[in-house]
Amino acid sequence: MSVHASTEQSLLEQGRSTLQDLLGRDWEVTVRPEDGDDGADATLQIKSGDGVYVEMLVEVASRVTPKDAAGALTSKAHLVRRVSRYTRLLVVSPWISPMTQEALRRSGIDYLDLTGNISLRVSRPAIVIHTQGADRAPASHRALSNKPLLTGAKAGRLVRLLADVPPPYRATELAKNAKLSLGYVSRLLDTLEDLLLIQRDGKVVVSVDWQQLLRARAAQTDLIRTTEASGMLAPNGVASVLQQLKDSPPGCNREVLVTGSYAARAVAPVSVGGQLMLYVQDSPEDVELAARELGLLPVPEGADVLLLRAKDLSVWQRPVYMEGIWQVGFTQLALDCLSGPGRMPAEGEKVLEYLATHERLWRKGDHSLLHEQGLF
Repeated sequence: MSVHASTEQSLLEQGRSTLQDLLGRDWEVTVRPEDGDDGADATLQIKSGDGVYVEMLVEVASRVTPKDAAGALTSKAHLVRRVSRYTRLLVVSPWISPMTQEALRRSGIDYLDLTGNISLRVSRPAIVIHTQGADRAPASHRALSNKPLLTGAKAGRLVRLLADVPPPYRATELAKNAKLSLGYVSRLLDTLEDLLLIQRDGKVVVSVDWQQLLRARAAQTDLIRTTEASGMLAPNGVASVLQQLKDSPPGCNREVLVTGSYAARAVAPVSVGGQLMLYVQDSPEDVELAARELGLLPVPEGADVLLLRAKDLSVWQRPVYMEGIWQVGFTQLALDCLSGPGRMPAEGEKVLEYLATHERLWRKGDHSLLHEQGLF
């Protein structure tokens, strides 16, 4: 969490200036560096017009993770409160993720980032500030870390594996099954541990917060953009397309998988209508072939069917046969809905509710979901 001295001073001044602007001319916000005896980077004083003031110990960090918030920062906040119940801890950083913000609030820690995410609660003088800034890291902040993010096909492969299969397992096993390099898997597991999405005992993953993991992955993806969706019109209606898929033999090659609202409706019927979304293989030729076989016509707007190009083979892994039609696996469905447009994220949350209620049925504790792939 440490930062260079000149960067620390810049962050402190920008944070002080932000608070001064929010509070107005009747307030005085000052910062003084600390000598390091109490472990703080600085002390920030906020004084009201009538002379009442509060002092806050400031922790300056170039990057803060949920793990930092739940660990070292919470311990420091508890120590500060033991010394004086009127003194609070304030974290200042270029950007603080929504998950980290939540972890800081749970521990009663105030925070401020330079994109406008601020949470500050002081009883005397009475101050309550809560503003929202960027919910995604600015490009300048992403450059601070060489750890992989949850974007891209490789991350999607590992996320689905972690969500579908309960631990314990090692990085070597995950890398082998997901067909990823061990180095990449190890770095991504480090990131997930920082985000409190997994827990490890030594080198063994022992716990996965699969719901939050799926939400975190979805927050960094865009279903329509990443799949290069092609808009189609079904001349005989969406029902006719679904009937064609039902008429296909159950043991077919599963070259088309349903996802999105129509697939979500099979487990969480919360809405009607919407576009029918179908995965096809990742090439323009496959899109054209699927459109021809299903009798679809390409249209620039007003599409009732979207053909999505699967960018990674993980989309095809562990599909489910629901109501006579092959659909994407449950966790892929949740990811697609959560990262989709319109009301789809709400549908994705309903899918997660269904999966949480029926976890023992789909998330096999004996790893039988992966027996055919030879991992366990």
